[in-house]
Amino acid sequence: MTTLNEATHPGGFLVWEAFRDYTRETITVAAGTHQPGTVLGQITASGKYAAHDPAAVDGTETAVAVLWGKADASGGDAPAVAVVRGPAIVNRHDLVFAGTPSEGEIAAAHAALLAAGILVR
Repeated sequence: MTTLNEATHPGGFLVWEAFRDYTRETITVAAGTHQPGTVLGQITASGKYAAHDPAAVDGTETAVAVLWGKADASGGDAPAVAVVRGPAIVNRHDLVFAGTPSEGEIAAAHAALLAAGILVR
């Protein structure tokens, strides 16, 4: 029997959301190339988003959003769509974290997303 594997795709991490026009926004990603489901933090000085980094001190140390689709900001700022508020439920197994965060850092990111109304299951 052939085994089928579902590839990462926009919104694949999303289990449920109340109203897409409420939970999602167009944002500006500041740097890097990111896959759907990437956990994002917001840079305090600019309001732009970048991959969540627990060791940072620029605002991205707090998880605040989940990237909806791919974003390529390797050549400069890029527009993207992200789930920035709830009520929404996301699948923990489909979230993408930059680097290799510890279990405690992942739990803190999940708690920070919950504060934005995004429940991680």
